[in-house]
Amino acid sequence: MWETIELREIRVFLALADELHFGRAAERLGVTQSRVSQSLRALEAKLGERLVHRTSRRVALTAAGERFLADVGPVHERLVEVLQGATHDATLRIGLLTSITAGPRLIELISVFEERHPGCSVEVKELALSDRFEPLREGDVDVIAGRRPVDEPDLVAGPTLAHEPWMLAVAADHPLSGRAEVTTDDIADYEVSDTRGMLPAELLGIVVPERAASGRPMKRRRLKHHDWSELTTMIARGKLVHPTTASIAAQFPAPGIRCMPIADLPAWDSALVWRRGDRSPWLRAFAGVAEDVLGDPGKVS
Repeated sequence: MWETIELREIRVFLALADELHFGRAAERLGVTQSRVSQSLRALEAKLGERLVHRTSRRVALTAAGERFLADVGPVHERLVEVLQGATHDATLRIGLLTSITAGPRLIELISVFEERHPGCSVEVKELALSDRFEPLREGDVDVIAGRRPVDEPDLVAGPTLAHEPWMLAVAADHPLSGRAEVTTDDIADYEVSDTRGMLPAELLGIVVPERAASGRPMKRRRLKHHDWSELTTMIARGKLVHPTTASIAAQFPAPGIRCMPIADLPAWDSALVWRRGDRSPWLRAFAGVAEDVLGDPGKVS
């Protein structure tokens, strides 16, 4: 009866093998738990073997299930890749919250990927700041550039996109502009930009710490429009100072703004982040290209 096995039954089994939970597998596939159970029973009947052992407490693959997973997983991935490539219009969607998460080499990475995989184009989407992971979980994007660490059980952090020092942007005639480097206590003497409305809430204290190393509170100034033009104008006029990463600092207009390293802030690390168990061959290919280009291993899991 193997001739009657359907691709959707394979997909259900693979999702269940990843999740080891009927509810999560159903949610991932966008179907009901009963549909997952029905598809699994149909597949087991056609193969003549039990693939999954299920009790009230846990779900586990049988020995036959483990063998079938090892055999069918790579074949399924290759089949999906062939089918996607046959359409000649596959798209990998990358989500960005702000340019700070992308790092300086994302454009290079995209170019290399599209050169190696002409059957798939890359689309970069700007995401809302309210929830940095929700568009990924809902399938609006395939991968995002996110800050490390990523402490989310359903997500995986792959290759590192950026490991960048923090810089302080000040006006060219600002009292700090002649320094080789500054500390957070130096910054605490002046007003810093209040980035609420420009960054996700969980990143606010990272981009601009609440306190200097000595414990002194940072003095914040709210922006009216929360945009790049207003921010750079306020910095150039000497109205505030602004911590940023090295690659973003290079984008500030010269000669009105000068940037110098912040000695006592840890580097900003960002990485590619995707859904755990995502079997998209294009995602795997993108992660592989990222490993080659960035020199950082990223295992799709």
